[in-house]
Amino acid sequence: MTPLERAATLPIWTASVTPEPLAGGITNLNFTVEDAGRRYLVRIGGDIPEHMILRRFEREAARAAHAAGLSPAVRHAEEGALVIDFIEGRTLTAQDVRDPANLDRLATLVRRCHTEIPRHWRGPAPIFWPFQVVRDYAHTLREGGTPYDLAPLLAAAETLEQATGHVEIVFGHNDLLPANLIDDGHRLWLVDWEYAGFNTPLFDLGGLASNAGMTEDERTALLAAYYRRDPDAGLLRQAAALTAASLLRETMWSMVSERHSRIDFDYAAYTVENRARFEAAFEEFR
Repeated sequence: MTPLERAATLPIWTASVTPEPLAGGITNLNFTVEDAGRRYLVRIGGDIPEHMILRRFEREAARAAHAAGLSPAVRHAEEGALVIDFIEGRTLTAQDVRDPANLDRLATLVRRCHTEIPRHWRGPAPIFWPFQVVRDYAHTLREGGTPYDLAPLLAAAETLEQATGHVEIVFGHNDLLPANLIDDGHRLWLVDWEYAGFNTPLFDLGGLASNAGMTEDERTALLAAYYRRDPDAGLLRQAAALTAASLLRETMWSMVSERHSRIDFDYAAYTVENRARFEAAFEEFR
């Protein structure tokens, strides 16, 4: 059964439906479906051990995020498929994330993710420590054979992890791409919870900043809005380490995807792009 056929035959539908592919996913295949006068988003994809994605945690995170008022409702969930309400709105761009007019609402949304979702979570919860993720990616790449020299990347990871030091632990989204933020004209929504788990808030803030191409001043303003105070030198250094780490993790995610993903996407070019961004961020950190 193809992903489209799977989406069309889920038991939630009240009549025959015609799923429409939704562009943009580079881990799952996504579709929109109209049924009984309502529109839904269908995510088709199973566990991905190479990326430590376990769909049972994604489902629980999506449910807890909805209960916290941050994400659309889950209407159906089964192995390899998730159906949520479709949000009519505009997906944010990097320019939107950098817009000072959106700074406070973004900081508030991220803070609410970090503090409110655990109140609604049921059962065991994952932790997403980016440096351990990087180490596991290195194992995966070496076991499968890789053309990449991983030694300098792992050395950089050690430097960044040491600089991170002691951190606060919150519940992180851990994949804060602008494309995972939706503005419906009244409020912001946060979607796509497959990497969610406990982490330092600085990883989400660093990821949001790096994915939006923020300048140093814009990153500082984001920290100030999130923490409601001007960041001191120690916090700025930790944030710089986690910003670089977010790009290192994305680079090695792409390296692994080059070998293991079946989705039609130019992962090799994505690796080159993110490695260049990581190296610039690491040089700035140093």
